[in-house]
Formats: sequence, C-alpha cells, structure tokens
Amino acid sequence: MTPLDGTPVLTAAQMRDAEEATGVSVEDLMHRAGTGIATALRRLAAGREVLILCGPGNNGGDGYVAANLLAAAGLSVRVAALAEPRSAAAIKARDGWGGAVEDVADAAPAAILVDALFGTGLSRPLDDAIANRLHELQATAQFSIAVDLPSGLATDDGAVLTRPPAFDVTLALGAAKPSHLLQPAARYCGAVRLLDIGLGAAGQERVLAAPALRDPGPDSHKYTRGLVAIVPGAMPGAAELASIAALRSGAGYVLLLTDAPGSPHAIVRRAWRDDALDDARIGAVLIGPGLGRDAQAQHRLDTALATPHRFVIDGDALHLVTPDRLATLKELAILTPHSGEFDALFGTSDISKIDRTRRAAARANAIVVHKGADTVIAAPDGRVAIAAHASDWLSTAGTGDVLAGAIAAMRAGLPDAFEAACAGVWLHADAARRCDKAFIADDLAVALTAARGAL
Repeated sequence: MTPLDGTPVLTAAQMRDAEEATGVSVEDLMHRAGTGIATALRRLAAGREVLILCGPGNNGGDGYVAANLLAAAGLSVRVAALAEPRSAAAIKARDGWGGAVEDVADAAPAAILVDALFGTGLSRPLDDAIANRLHELQATAQFSIAVDLPSGLATDDGAVLTRPPAFDVTLALGAAKPSHLLQPAARYCGAVRLLDIGLGAAGQERVLAAPALRDPGPDSHKYTRGLVAIVPGAMPGAAELASIAALRSGAGYVLLLTDAPGSPHAIVRRAWRDDALDDARIGAVLIGPGLGRDAQAQHRLDTALATPHRFVIDGDALHLVTPDRLATLKELAILTPHSGEFDALFGTSDISKIDRTRRAAARANAIVVHKGADTVIAAPDGRVAIAAHASDWLSTAGTGDVLAGAIAAMRAGLPDAFEAACAGVWLHADAARRCDKAFIADDLAVALTAARGAL
C-alpha cells in the first residue's frame, strides 16, 4: 500500500486499456490484485475476523482470491456473495475459494468488512436492499475497507449513484481513479492507498504531490527569490492577506501597491500609479483579491494586463476579464476561480470537473486552478493535477486570498506556470493541515512558513 501522491489518475476506460496493454491475462491480473488485497488485509485486520463481500464481476473475483490467500495464511475469513460470478476469471477465482459462501442478505457481521461488490465501472444505482445491507454491515464493523471504490460510486466524475457508507480505507487497484479525488464521491473513500498490480500506467492526469523546491543559496538575494507585486482595491484586507502569504511562501520581496500603513513591515508599500508595474524585476503580479468590480478596478486590471508580466488572477478580477482577453497575454496567467467564478467565466456544464478545467485552460491559454474541496489544476497542454482532500476548515473567508499569495510567490520563482500553481496549492493545503480547528485566514498565512520550511 502506497499513498497516491504523484501517481497517475485513470478513468475506467483508461484502466481497461492499461490492463490490455500489459499482455497479462485477466486471471493473472486478478491474482495480482487479490494478492495485494490480502497483503493489506493481513496488516489492517490485526488478527480480527474478516468478512469479504463479493459481487458477480471481477471486483468480486479479486475478493475471492484475497479470501483464499488469507485463509491459507491462517486468518479467520468469511465470504458472502451477492450473486454467482459471471466472468470466466471471477468463476475461476470462486472455484479456488475452499470455504463456504454465505448470502450477503443474511451474513453475520464481522470486525473487518471488505466491500468487493462492484468497484470500478459501476453505471447505475444499487438496489435499495443491497445498499441498506452494506450500510448495516459497515455500521457494525470495527474497520471497513473498499476494494478499488466503495460500491455505489461512479468511477470517472465523482458522482454518487447510491450513497455508500464512509469507509476507513479504499484500496485503489493499479491506479487512482477520478472519484477517489473528486467530490462528492471522495468523501466516502477514507484513506486511499494504491496497490501496484504491474500496469505501468501513465497519463496526463496525476495526483498532486509535494513540490521539489530549492532553498536559497549563498548568492541569493531578494530579487532572485522573486518579487511579487500585488494590486489591491476596494477591500484592502484581502490584498494584505495575500501579501503575507506570498512572503511566508518564500518570496524575497512583496510590493503591495497601496499607501495605507500596515504590518508586517517586511511588506513594501507604494501608492498605486499607472506606471507602478514598470519594473523588470517583478517576477509575478497578483491582481484580484479585494479588487472590487467598479470602474477603478477595471482600470487597474486593464493597466496591469497591458504590461508583459506573469499574472496570477483571482477573485473580482475574474469577473472583469474574458477567456479571449486572457489568451492574448504574453505569459501564461494562472487563474484561481472557485466554482461560482469558474461558471461566470467559462459557463456551466455537466461534464466532470477534470474535463471542464482542462477545456477552460485550453480556451483561455492559461493555468486554471479550479478551487474547492477537490481542487483541479489544468494547463493548456493537457496536464492535470488533482489535489487530495484538504482541511474542511478552509471554508472560511480569506483562505482563497492566502492561496493566491502562495501561488504568486511560486510563480515569481519558478519558470513553469503549471508547476508553480501546483506548488502553491500544495503549500496551502499543508499549511491548513498544520493549523488547529477553527483557524482563520491569518493563521493559515502564518502557517505557510512551516509548510515551506518542511520541504
């Protein structure tokens, strides 16, 4: 079992293609999966009785293989089936199980529950009786594990076809799937761990991982570490938060274009003028937090975008631009919309958040950080990173401004805009993990120092 960080994310169709590309038979792949499941269960069960629920497809076949291996290792394991297996590989796996097969409908509970009913590829809701029984057995278990995906979840778009119980662990077979990361499905998966079954999977979508950032060296100075210029507006507190976040994420110099006093004193303050950004040393310009949407805000945005700098565009500024305008910028901009801002800029759609974000990036020729409990980052060249679920306590005012500041610091110091956006998102989530419950955005900005220092 390994964490998902940095690993490929595959849809159900991509998984089928990856399995076929191995040249390995379905039976052998099933044995690999069952072996991985059994190895994980030996650790997780800690000697307690295991009940494996097997469905009629290959997910159930994986469960039969795991049960047989666990029994051979001396563990107390029972199997309950929903129906007879249908595929040739699953039938063979069922025949290899030497114990009794109970009916899911009346199987007694066990300390460890394993859901191997459906997994990847489910396309319709579960019958109510099956769903209710799964909830009953999970509620009485001490620990619950889903094989590949909790039964009831779609694979590719985070949709919940039937609400499953919330599992403690999900064992992803071969690769992460979109619904391990996209909401609302991801909330039912618990801790997701990858089981390697030898696919050698690759693709343009990956799980966000910790960035590889360099520390300053003996020849570093404030400008080589990155100068971030921040354009404020009607609500100055948002720009103040973003400025602190940029400094604490590692920027060498933060220029806040205001003559209003404030702290920390490390922030350089200078009144906005139309030529305020005429400085070739600026590594990135952040505009949008607290900008407002009035005529002054539009003027500042238009003036800024006429310069050749790298931009991070957030908040109000996203309501004052169009994708066509963004596509004309000399440098790839980084856009940081939440769902409402995304819909206003790019329109609504029923396709998955991954596909929506990738299309938006191509349309605007920009990096799009589609924020939320399931943040998706996409580049115009098709690269996508999906962040694992971050702290729910981020749902408070100002945290988006902190994220914008962190991304701006990364953009000022890194040549690749996509990698800069990914680094900022990761730092923001790690800072949240370091805060106690009920933290405020000011706490989050301060915690960025520890998050950056840990890399």
